[in-house]
Amino acid sequence: MKRFYAATPKGLEYLLVDELTALGATEVKEGQAVVHFEAELDTAYRICLWSRLASRIVLVLAEVQAKTAEQIYNGVKGIYWPGVFTPQSDFAVDFHGGNREIRNSQFGALKVKDAIVDAFVEERGTRPTVSKQSPQIRIDCALRADKLLVGLNLSGAAMHQRGYRLDKGKAPLRENLAAAVLMRSGWTQSTDKPLIDPFCGSGTLLIEAALMATDTAPLLHREQWGFDHWVGHQPAKWQEILTEAKVRADRGFNNCQTRFIGRDINRRVVAIAKENAYRAGVESLIQFEGGDANNMPSPPATPGFVVANPPYGERLGDMPTLLHLFARLGQQFKAEWGGWQVSLLCSDPMLLGATRLKADKQYKLYNGALEVVLANYAITEGSGGRAYGEDFANRLRKNLKQLKKWVKQDEIECYRVYDADLPDYNVAIDLYQDWVVVQEYAPPKSVPEQKARQRMIDVLLNLPEVLEIDPSHVIVKVRQQQKGKGQYEKLNQEQHEIKVREYGAQFLVNLTDYLDTGLFLDHRLARRYIQEHAQDKRFLNLFAYTGSASVHAAIGGARATTTVDMSKTYLRWAEDNFSLNRLRGKQHRFIQADCLAWLAECGEQFDFIFIDPPTFSNSKRMEKTFDVQRDHLWLMTQLKRILAPGGEVLFSNNKRHFKLDEEGIAALGLTATNITAKTQSPDFARNKHIHNAWVLKHAE
Repeated sequence: MKRFYAATPKGLEYLLVDELTALGATEVKEGQAVVHFEAELDTAYRICLWSRLASRIVLVLAEVQAKTAEQIYNGVKGIYWPGVFTPQSDFAVDFHGGNREIRNSQFGALKVKDAIVDAFVEERGTRPTVSKQSPQIRIDCALRADKLLVGLNLSGAAMHQRGYRLDKGKAPLRENLAAAVLMRSGWTQSTDKPLIDPFCGSGTLLIEAALMATDTAPLLHREQWGFDHWVGHQPAKWQEILTEAKVRADRGFNNCQTRFIGRDINRRVVAIAKENAYRAGVESLIQFEGGDANNMPSPPATPGFVVANPPYGERLGDMPTLLHLFARLGQQFKAEWGGWQVSLLCSDPMLLGATRLKADKQYKLYNGALEVVLANYAITEGSGGRAYGEDFANRLRKNLKQLKKWVKQDEIECYRVYDADLPDYNVAIDLYQDWVVVQEYAPPKSVPEQKARQRMIDVLLNLPEVLEIDPSHVIVKVRQQQKGKGQYEKLNQEQHEIKVREYGAQFLVNLTDYLDTGLFLDHRLARRYIQEHAQDKRFLNLFAYTGSASVHAAIGGARATTTVDMSKTYLRWAEDNFSLNRLRGKQHRFIQADCLAWLAECGEQFDFIFIDPPTFSNSKRMEKTFDVQRDHLWLMTQLKRILAPGGEVLFSNNKRHFKLDEEGIAALGLTATNITAKTQSPDFARNKHIHNAWVLKHAE
């Protein structure tokens, strides 16, 4: 009996325990991404050939002390290496794990390599060659705490590399994960039942299933093994096991009656799947065809299994399209696939929730580093579905109807169609031409996560139909309170920009990369007010963001504009907006600065000032922080100082329940006129607290 360990992807350990036990291993114990066992050599050969789940099989040569690099070197050097391989064989070292002393796997591998080479030099007076490309011998080392397992990799190349998959689809499953999915689906207990994969890609799931159904060893056609140049290798015993496997495969292939069907919308990968199946020797057993999973033909008369790895994008922007894909899948299964078992592998609970199917079992697995869930469903006869989110859809239709006349009259291209109107659907929805941006407000803690997720699914599934847009034109963002520099942080790199028009001005909006798009829709009428009152004025825009108010001032005939913001990105965006509107000249200035610090030091005079400060921020100018409620009198004091006689300040903020200190304003020698109602357009009429606005002037 010899000691071994089998590495495996995280999440497959318990399945591998059962598999190794069935193959004859004893003393089988699982660890994290590894299973330890004992076996005789012929059993170890059989495991190398037949394991569908292991990544590599390692014969343990020794366990050495490994608190320090010196201990590793001495322990490895003390192994009798000529009893493992000859100096004529080249080798490589694979090192896994670490401890306080050994934090770098390359350093650990180097110490082991040096020890092996030095041992050969002392014992035989010659040194073996180290080869990183296809070495004949692979020494596998696993370090945990102060112990190092030193072993010989018997399987050689990674065992998920069966050899049939030379070309892959966009997001292929590893073969051993595909085997695990099939086992967890329940199909391996009924391999005579039909198996359908409507997202077959390069065919891995179906090919692995066909190898199982035909009793074919997954590595039957592997030509090079890690034990080929091992001194202890017994070729006769290996050939006996190999011959037995070939006989079983021939018999199993001739007896296989299972129906396998693979479908994919990408006909190029269907061709790849056929080639892979040919190399695996199972091409005659699998029917591959092109086709959309959302329009599957009627199922075979004999119920069986649907096992699939549908697309599950990691970008939030993919979500609306994928939700519709999963929703239509669920509808099809409930309508036509009664009596079938369905297993879907997915990384996002929202997508599985969109199917409206109730899982009988769920298993956590890992597709590489990505945590995924395999959900198993038993489809019952006549399990039709009902409409979800009807209240939300009806409210959205009502809002559209109310806004229709105004949108047409003012030629509005971007506007808000919904803003948390119903407590159960806590989102804001903005239309930008034929694109939709959905901002999901963080749900209160009183709402369970699953319930909040299901409501969001309702929103995203109803939007395209009600708004008559493509699901791929729906962009989702999660909106949380932003403080300090949080408003400037980039969300991603998609750079989806479009041009929109507003009262004679054009603006670039970026729908994907930032929390906000570059245009605050609730300030639409405030910007129009600026355009109407800017003629011949020296205009100042503080906390300018992307400079949209400055553009309107310039279009309205301002003599000069000064645009101030702390973000270089937003100032460049403002300059692009000026260029888009063909506004050029030295009279238009763009200043990057802390607005409050710049304001306190400003010695210029302006005729028209627009300021929309953050509710809260950290500022160099303030002793601690800036709070618009607490500090707005200080702000007005500074603004009065630079406001030219006869000039005006348009002061806006979005602090809920903000109260202007009218007595303090009067004491400063300013008058304040509340124009909040005049600056709120119909699409924000439902939210009276979206912003507050005043016009301030010198008292006469």
